[in-house]
Amino acid sequence: MAITEGGHRRGRADAVEPVTTARPVDYVWAIARIFLGWTFLWAFLDKLFGWGFATPAERAWINGGSPTTGFLKGTGENALGGLFSSLAGQAWVDWLFMLGLLGIGAALILGVGMRVAAVTGGLLLVLMWAAALPLDTNPFMDDHLVYAVVLAGLALAGAGDTLGAGAWWGRTPLVRRHPILK
Repeated sequence: MAITEGGHRRGRADAVEPVTTARPVDYVWAIARIFLGWTFLWAFLDKLFGWGFATPAERAWINGGSPTTGFLKGTGENALGGLFSSLAGQAWVDWLFMLGLLGIGAALILGVGMRVAAVTGGLLLVLMWAAALPLDTNPFMDDHLVYAVVLAGLALAGAGDTLGAGAWWGRTPLVRRHPILK
């Protein structure tokens, strides 16, 4: 590839794309993306296998446990507890929750599908926040809302392009046809 006078790179079929260099802030966003991705992926793995951190082995999903029961059953006395506790332990809720944790975590770590990961992760986090209302330590703010805002920032900042496969993913025919998948 050759660099043109205007600071663009010429590649196949004379396609022109801007030359970009990652800035320090891009690395900060990328590291935040990977850390938050690991948070989702770890929750999936611990609930699946019951490695004893948040989920004991006997309550692991592979041992017949429900990954949603512990959290959602504890919401019964909360403002929206009736709704959320009624969802606890239902197979479709367990599957959606676990697929969400896996998909969001993998997307964030790889840096692909950042828009989808931000929307679905934000929705999951806001639902978990709502299930905990009223909060014990603050009138309205907790880490679920902070993480939801960080997810939005990751997608808006293009954090998947630095230390991730986001730039490649964005050039695939699928994503070019359906930009929401970026």
